[in-house]
Amino acid sequence: MRRPQLAIVVSGFPRRSETFAVNELVGLTDRGMLAGIYATKPGGSAGLQPGCDRLMPFVEVLPGTDVAQQGAALAERLADRSVDAIHGYFAHAPAAVAESASARLSLRFGFSVHAKDARKVEKAILVARAGRASCVVACNHDVARELLDGGAPAHLVPHGVDLDRFPATPASPTPGLRVLAVGRLVPKKGFDVLIDAIAATGNGITLRIVGDGPERDALHARVAQNGVAGRVTLAGACTHTTLPAEYSKADVVVVPSVVDASGDRDGLPNVVLEAMASGRPVVGTDVGAIGAAVEHGRTGLLVPAGSPRAIAESLETLAADVALRRTLGRRARVLAEARYDLDACVDRFARLLEAAYA
Repeated sequence: MRRPQLAIVVSGFPRRSETFAVNELVGLTDRGMLAGIYATKPGGSAGLQPGCDRLMPFVEVLPGTDVAQQGAALAERLADRSVDAIHGYFAHAPAAVAESASARLSLRFGFSVHAKDARKVEKAILVARAGRASCVVACNHDVARELLDGGAPAHLVPHGVDLDRFPATPASPTPGLRVLAVGRLVPKKGFDVLIDAIAATGNGITLRIVGDGPERDALHARVAQNGVAGRVTLAGACTHTTLPAEYSKADVVVVPSVVDASGDRDGLPNVVLEAMASGRPVVGTDVGAIGAAVEHGRTGLLVPAGSPRAIAESLETLAADVALRRTLGRRARVLAEARYDLDACVDRFARLLEAAYA
């Protein structure tokens, strides 16, 4: 049976932080459903994810700087191709370009929504666009709830995590507590709060932050102000090849996300699922959809966002109780296997699009 051929509109592609996009697009390729990847702007070239090389032959960057120009350019490129639908991989510009091109070609369109992309579109416009779409996919409960509250239900399909790339390894016995945080150095990640939390804990608790971004200098200054330069390491970015080793060397992973001044917040960050797959307990904040995976007292500890004291108390608790760390880590891995297995999640995503656009 012929499967629908889909043109996928993305933002900048590829991007180091968007492993989920690579996984799902490779899944479409494996099923013979990917007709092309059309980017609204250029992507990066350093530290590309495993599988990215398979997608690059499909990628074209659309000319123009606005939705109308790029929609027209995409329609022109697809006019002579056997394409059944156009799917915007993000809810802002990619979804708008997908809808524009689909209208010109009388094709169906749909889109996926993740986190920040939903807040780059006025709520009324997003809900109206969802009402016209043949398929809307939300990757986490937070954005799914936002759409539902506006009267536009979405299919909830989490991204998943590669359980083989992130194996559950026992933490090596060492004195103290080795804390890991991973992510872009931007305000919504809450790393400033985490540094304050470390300053409020005992000297045996150390922190390693892996990632880079515009807040790097400010975080270095925060470390100095708190007098914790000997306990906090800003390690910079790492490659996807070396990322699993970062988890294996940690005792606990902290995801201190906050709602930033613009209202932006995380959905369910990759780091939560990677840490859980690695068998590490997660201390996470009650922001976005983090609580959907970090079940308090079962797979980790959930704390109020923006509270250094709450994070510090959780870390002190885990530092004093090795058995609790092991129990939470084991349960985290079990939940990752049951709910967030990458192959199962990608299969759900591909089957959903196949049914919607058949």
